[in-house]
Amino acid sequence: MAEAKKVQSHFVVTSDDLPLHCPMPSQSLWDAHPRVYLPIEQTGEAKCPYCGAEYILKDHDA
Repeated sequence: MAEAKKVQSHFVVTSDDLPLHCPMPSQSLWDAHPRVYLPIEQTGEAKCPYCGAEYILKDHDA
């Protein structure tokens, strides 16, 4: 039986990546869910409701 490929689920992004959306441009598209924009500017953290990927805004000012 083939092993499932582990997908990265934690991403550190910067203000250059805003507006933030999942999937990111660097992620493969063959198994991608619909693009969803994530509000990360206020808290510095966001979680995708489709795949559960977690994003941290590196240069967030609390």
